[in-house]
Amino acid sequence: MSKEIINVAIVEDNNTIREGLAALIHGTDGFASVGAFPDCESFLSKLEKLDVDVTLMDIALPGINGIEGVKRAKKIKPALDILMLTIYEDNSVVFDALCAGACGYLVKNTPPTRLLDAIREAKSGGSPMSSHIARKVINVFRQNTKTEESEREFELSEREREVLFLLGEGNNYQEIADNLFISVDTVRHHIRNIYRKLHVHSQSQAVAKAIRKGLI
Repeated sequence: MSKEIINVAIVEDNNTIREGLAALIHGTDGFASVGAFPDCESFLSKLEKLDVDVTLMDIALPGINGIEGVKRAKKIKPALDILMLTIYEDNSVVFDALCAGACGYLVKNTPPTRLLDAIREAKSGGSPMSSHIARKVINVFRQNTKTEESEREFELSEREREVLFLLGEGNNYQEIADNLFISVDTVRHHIRNIYRKLHVHSQSQAVAKAIRKGLI
């Protein structure tokens, strides 16, 4: 059986960084670089016909910025996993990226091995974040008062909140199942209920809304 290849696209305006990322991905077994673009416009124009699983997206880009790029890309390919790879660590920027549909958020000094692991995580349903980014975002939004009204508004069960918290920590379905001693199918069932109750359609939207509403 041939090994599954993860097709990766890169949207980055810095030539050196873009070429370095493409070389890393192209030179690693199990990965293929299917496009390296200097701006969102060129990426979006090719996306419909591009065979891509995971996209690495910068935020500060000429023309359309990365956050708007995520929104437009998800309209073209809703199932596309997009990882933000940027220098920005401001909480509001991270939150905006997740709300736009990004599945994870990494800073540009992320070591190559961690970056490759993050791409694998994204492909398998995870939400990878640089650890200090995840902690900072969760801590900031946890400062918002957790009211009983918020919990009643969405009527999440205790187990659903546990699943949602583990999603927010960047765990994939298998890791959540292992943590809670339940099956992956049960995790999927809980996540479907979470999406329905929160009125969202993706993992990143669920996590972003839960943080904003003080549910996790």
